Amino acid sequence: MRQIVTVTATVIASVSLIAAGFTLAQANQEQLDLTARMQSRTQLLADSLSESISPSFRSYATSSVQSTIDKFATEERIAGIGVYDTNVAPVAVSSNMPQEAASAPLLPTVMDENRPSGDFVSSRGQSIYVFAEPIMSGEHVIGVLVVAQNAQYIQDRIGIIWRDNLIRLLLQLVIVAGSIFVLVRWVFFRPLVRLAESIKSVRAGQSAETGGSAHAFLAPLTSELSKMTSSLRQARTAASEEARLRLEKEDAPWTAERLREFVKSSMKGRSIYVVSNRGSHTVRRTKAGVEYVPPANGMTTAVTPIVETCGGVWFACGSVHDKDVAGKDGRLPMPPNEEPKYTLKQILLGDEEADGHYGFSAEALYPLCLITHTRPTFKEDQWAAYKKVNGIFAQQILEEIAAVEQPIILIQDYHFALLPRMIKKSRPDARIGLFWHVPWPNEESFSICPWRKEILDGMLGADVIGFNTRQFCNHFMDTVSSEVESLIDWEQFSVIRSGHRTYVMPFGISIPFTDGRGVAGDKNATESVLRKLRINSSHVALGVDRLDYAKGLPERFRSIEYFLESHPEYLGNFTLLQIASPHRERIPEYQKYKQQVVFEAQRINKKFATKDWRPIVLELRQYSHAELSVLYERADICLVTSLHDSMNLVAKEYVAAQVDGHGVLVISQFAGASRELRGALVVNPYSAKETADAIHAGLTMPMSDRYRRMKLMRSIIKRYNVYRWGGDFIRAVTELG
Repeated sequence: MRQIVTVTATVIASVSLIAAGFTLAQANQEQLDLTARMQSRTQLLADSLSESISPSFRSYATSSVQSTIDKFATEERIAGIGVYDTNVAPVAVSSNMPQEAASAPLLPTVMDENRPSGDFVSSRGQSIYVFAEPIMSGEHVIGVLVVAQNAQYIQDRIGIIWRDNLIRLLLQLVIVAGSIFVLVRWVFFRPLVRLAESIKSVRAGQSAETGGSAHAFLAPLTSELSKMTSSLRQARTAASEEARLRLEKEDAPWTAERLREFVKSSMKGRSIYVVSNRGSHTVRRTKAGVEYVPPANGMTTAVTPIVETCGGVWFACGSVHDKDVAGKDGRLPMPPNEEPKYTLKQILLGDEEADGHYGFSAEALYPLCLITHTRPTFKEDQWAAYKKVNGIFAQQILEEIAAVEQPIILIQDYHFALLPRMIKKSRPDARIGLFWHVPWPNEESFSICPWRKEILDGMLGADVIGFNTRQFCNHFMDTVSSEVESLIDWEQFSVIRSGHRTYVMPFGISIPFTDGRGVAGDKNATESVLRKLRINSSHVALGVDRLDYAKGLPERFRSIEYFLESHPEYLGNFTLLQIASPHRERIPEYQKYKQQVVFEAQRINKKFATKDWRPIVLELRQYSHAELSVLYERADICLVTSLHDSMNLVAKEYVAAQVDGHGVLVISQFAGASRELRGALVVNPYSAKETADAIHAGLTMPMSDRYRRMKLMRSIIKRYNVYRWGGDFIRAVTELG
């Protein structure tokens, strides 16, 4: 509809401009013609009067002059006639003579130059044409004759021309616009829409015909599209068959198509429901319109391609303040501005509910699990809100799955530890998987939580609980063994509580890397970004993290300080670009951490920086995946020096982007990815010297060693990508649940 309106408006504007141009030309020509005729008539009248009154004027017979003037002043369109002496004093003037005509500057000019002339003046809103002719006595000017003509009829005539043409234009526009609207909508637009829908159906894997009478006038196009869609169906069939065959080969690489085939064959039409604190996008209204922003966290990075492949409904927290953009019942088709692949359902929470639930998750459970020397805080009101929000989600999900048999529910992370038990009580047939994206602490550390038994009981409502590493699984089993009444089955690595068995398994999360090649960045775009940031060093290290105390940014900066002190030859020629996206800014602990990070960067820059160089460039904003891809490809070294991390997908994203294999990954021994990526340089992030030595080793490493290490890591990620992670997790939930 918008396109039709645009076409119609364009035609209307074009026709209006053309009509306005012709009308303006017509009005100007009419004004010139009428003015010329009026000036001619006025001059003839003035010549005739001048011959009649000149003898009387020279003999001072003013009464005779007045009589002659009064006789002619009654003629149509005569606004007034007057005779004035050389001082412009009236000698004989008609009663209807406008004051503006008598005082016109034209009169002295005519007498001085001894030649007749005319001009337009305005009197009482009317246009008056004033013509003045000198009265001669021999060769001397003795006065001036003034004839004033009413010229308003000329303006009236011009107005009539504009009015008539405007009425004519409006009638024409109605007819033309209506014809165009009907023509475009019914003859062009509707067939094109049908054609687009047919192509969309084929692209979505549905049966559709692109030809037919509806597209008759598009015959050449539909013919080619029909061939193209036929080829697409064949390619999709071949890919589906290849994916089916790969299911029988465990060593074959996992792709989105293979995961789709696996879901189709193993789930037999059952739906998938994903639950997380944040969805694939944060939806908000801005001055520019509705904006869809992907959150900066590893969970959404990993889960989004799974949901896009498998479809279903993704439940996430929303705000009542965004109700106008959350869609009907909080449901939004995703991805935005593309063919819908799944539904994002936002559970709209009030401020008190959202703050309490998020506060307990971020200030209690997160630091409890991370063990990074930040004390967790346990508040009764936050715990109450946490339970309430888990209950709200349980109610909404139960309503959604009311008519679904054996639904598969994949719950993500520590924000919904109570949810599995709540759902399982009402729907024991539901297959529930809980994936814990952060580490699990040892039993002694977890024992400080006042509500540890309720949390563990809630989690054990799941059929499968997944962690990133076997170590976290062991910690969880030990915690359950010491805290709740249950039977621990170490052979099957499961927990039996109240007759329900929960399997505890490691699933190392990954990224959507399928063909052994990352997204190579445009080198021109990379250099443009570096120039914008005023980075001109030959050696560039990159850090990409949330502003989270678990990421160890101050420790990382101090290792840069140690590196430059130990290797002064890199002064002015080495830069760390640290991208730190804002995170949990409402929480005081994170505000203090941000200040600490900024202070350390400024301190070290002040110590080493020159006019044209800074050792640390700190970017406190979120970068898009497209922006990061070019930086990953360019960076000589990527620093992933977390103080504690469950996996850290930045390490894997960097490896995936290293198509030419020139980069070096320096990773913390406390990041889960360090156990998988055996080609990385593993360091203790608390040791500035150890990290600095690894940076130097990476910069001086022979290119052959770099390539060998990167090739090994890329093969690992290719073999176990996010589709493999999703397939293993879904298989465990469906088969073991």
